[in-house]
Amino acid sequence: MKLVFLIDQVYLHGGIERVLSIKANYLAALDNYEVFIITTEQKNNSACYEFDNRIKFQDIAINYNRKKSYFHPDNLKKLPKHIRRTKAALKKINPDVVVVCSHSVDTYFTPFINKRIPKVKEFHYSKYIELEKRRNPGSLFKKYFLKFADYVEGKYDKLVVLNPDEATYYKTGNTIVIPNPLTFYPENISDVSQKVVIAAGRIAPVKGYDILIDIWETIHKERKDWQLHIYGNGEKTYIKELQDKIHQKKLETTLILQGPTSDMKGKMQMSSIFAMTSHNECFPLVLLEAQACGLPIISFDCPHGPRNIIDDTNGLLIPLYDQKAFSNQLLEAMDSPEKLRRMGKNAREHALRFEVRHIMNIWINMFTALSN
Repeated sequence: MKLVFLIDQVYLHGGIERVLSIKANYLAALDNYEVFIITTEQKNNSACYEFDNRIKFQDIAINYNRKKSYFHPDNLKKLPKHIRRTKAALKKINPDVVVVCSHSVDTYFTPFINKRIPKVKEFHYSKYIELEKRRNPGSLFKKYFLKFADYVEGKYDKLVVLNPDEATYYKTGNTIVIPNPLTFYPENISDVSQKVVIAAGRIAPVKGYDILIDIWETIHKERKDWQLHIYGNGEKTYIKELQDKIHQKKLETTLILQGPTSDMKGKMQMSSIFAMTSHNECFPLVLLEAQACGLPIISFDCPHGPRNIIDDTNGLLIPLYDQKAFSNQLLEAMDSPEKLRRMGKNAREHALRFEVRHIMNIWINMFTALSN
């Protein structure tokens, strides 16, 4: 079976790129699968994750200006070339199924080209963020664009969503729930004895790191021997805002923006608690990774990812934006090593539910049904 994955690039660290590497590598290792990845702006960069050498890459070099809206004239004029080159690539490869990974321009035209080929769209963001826009579009353009987006979604053969809560937002009747697979399951795990809380992910406002800094200010007053390490990369201006806030609160020695790491597993193994203060999530892969390393998780109960991964046996869900409750639960956990060990053990057992082979069997069954 020939499969094509469409994505903008695979040289920047991110959840979509990480998950694609896992799926593509698993499929490429099977005897009856050929895997192709078509990018639009790889720009001759090396992939940031390891890909099986049997996977065939093609970059069609559209290179949208990411600092401008896709509706900006500079980007719109590239759309015909994008459609033309995608059609040509698909015609040449002649795949059995096409999967659109990232949420880019190709989301909106792929169902309407090479129509004989079944099309699948993955959603890695929460539709929750659209609710207010749908209630109050603010403009006729936004109102009708959302209607157009709904129409396009109905033209895909399948929409892959990451949790059951997300499936409720779609009215097209073509959704399937396939969670992200576990990326690793190390033999050595955290002994939860290190006085380190870890957070990780894209450094962006949606992740609520500014809130986490406020929470840590409270923690530091009570537990000066603990540290918070935040891993990830993002917009330099936002990173500077966070660094300035850390400096303003005089937390430089206890709260450290560590930047990106290629050894997330090792960093988690040297920590004792994972913290998440996101405004919304879909199915954060980093939480599964934390669980695999035996870390209990304390997270806001934001829509909708954490509640599909965390329960009271392996972590703590805090009412959204309740900083006092978050601080109190974090302090209590720090003082309860036996509770940390118990939750960490349960977290590791829970992570096994998302073992790669199990998740990939769901994908394979879907591909088989579509190709038939």
